[in-house]
Amino acid sequence: QVQVVESGGGSVQAGGSLRLSCAASGDIYSRRCVAWFRQAPGKEREGVAVMDTVTGGTYHAASVKGRFTISQDNAKNTIYLLLNSLKPEDPAMYYCSAGNSPCNLLPTNSNYWGQGTQVTVSS
Repeated sequence: QVQVVESGGGSVQAGGSLRLSCAASGDIYSRRCVAWFRQAPGKEREGVAVMDTVTGGTYHAASVKGRFTISQDNAKNTIYLLLNSLKPEDPAMYYCSAGNSPCNLLPTNSNYWGQGTQVTVSS
């Protein structure tokens, strides 16, 4: 069984930064791919970034590329999402998920989901 727990959300002014954390535990093969998704009220869940925790390969959605960065700390079994230059369109519930290879941003590829952490951006 795999568990993922997010933390680090909060409220920040536009242009500010936040770092989200995702602590993953359980079967290592079932959590090779760790991804961040976000969902705003009334909108579909959107893939933000994904990391292959074995190769270190990453992919960021076009909407966040250059502003958000996914990274990992293997010693802590933690995946981070650094959110820089936050915009008014970024507020959402941010979810961490884990799944098997191949790694991508399709929600159907994620088998395990956290409860989410809220990000709010004020102008």
